[in-house]
Amino acid sequence: MNKITPIDIVTKPFLTDVKTLRERARQHLETGNVTSTYKGNAEQTIAILQSVLATEIVCMLRYTMHAISASGISSEGVKDEFARHAKEEQAHMVAIAERINQLGGIPNFNPEGLLMRSASQYAEGGNLVGMIRENLIAERIAIDHYRELIRYFSDDDPATRTMLEDILVVEEEHANDMHDLLAAHEGRPSLAPR
Repeated sequence: MNKITPIDIVTKPFLTDVKTLRERARQHLETGNVTSTYKGNAEQTIAILQSVLATEIVCMLRYTMHAISASGISSEGVKDEFARHAKEEQAHMVAIAERINQLGGIPNFNPEGLLMRSASQYAEGGNLVGMIRENLIAERIAIDHYRELIRYFSDDDPATRTMLEDILVVEEEHANDMHDLLAAHEGRPSLAPR
């Protein structure tokens, strides 16, 4: 058995010394918070987040329209749920726009081409059950999209990844809410056995 000596152990400091941190911080001030340790590609991240922003705008608009137009004897609770989700989608929209801004981009709120930039669709759904179904579909799209993006950003951009992880948790809650509403209004069990 070989014995490991201190010379055999490669030491790797995990923190940059303070002097180097201070010197680096004074360089390239024009890049704001995008420092030399940022491992992502800011331009590519901005382009990706523009699509995510469009998705959240479309979701906010769809939920808002559903909150206003849902009707029927059992629609009041559902309308309230749609309205709450619209506010949460708006908060996601703002967080994403702020991240685009932090990375040096300009958030694209232009309605022209919005649906082309969005992963989600703007589907009216017709009746109350159709609206719930369309919102569940949109949430499932968002969930899969966010999971892919979280894996993509990984450790290259932990701030963007963490923001998306926080949004994902809420989108999963939205999907669960829509699934429960759909089950209640269709008279089916909540979750199918696996």
